Amino acid sequence: MKKLDEIMELMADEMKDFKTAVLELQKLSEQLEKMSIPISTEALEKNLNTFLQKQEIEKGKTDEILKEIDRKLKRARIIPNYLLILFGISGIIALGFVGYFGYTSKEKVEDNFEVYRTIMESQNTQYEDYFAAYPKIHQAYCEWIQGGYQGL
Repeated sequence: MKKLDEIMELMADEMKDFKTAVLELQKLSEQLEKMSIPISTEALEKNLNTFLQKQEIEKGKTDEILKEIDRKLKRARIIPNYLLILFGISGIIALGFVGYFGYTSKEKVEDNFEVYRTIMESQNTQYEDYFAAYPKIHQAYCEWIQGGYQGL
């Protein structure tokens, strides 16, 4: 019996603790119902507007970056300026060499022709001097030339 009394006593204590816990839970539940914050459309619109403004600012930044990239792509060249200048200078130098060597070659040809003409004139004067000294040989030479052409 003694054990039964102890069990009953323990049960009574447990029920008492359970009742106090339930009462405390009810109080907390009432406080929670009083504390609940109703969601208003104003608060939602305000939060949404700030979010949309932030998004608009970010969109503006990305648009500006994309426009700058487009501008750079439009101004971009396949061949850089320094290479164009280098090729231009080398082309001018090459044309200069062609002109110089063409001029010197033409001048050399003219000089060679002048030397040839002076040699031919000197040979002609030697022939003329020889024929003047020996008129009989000159007469025979002229007859030989006329006869040689007739024989062809």
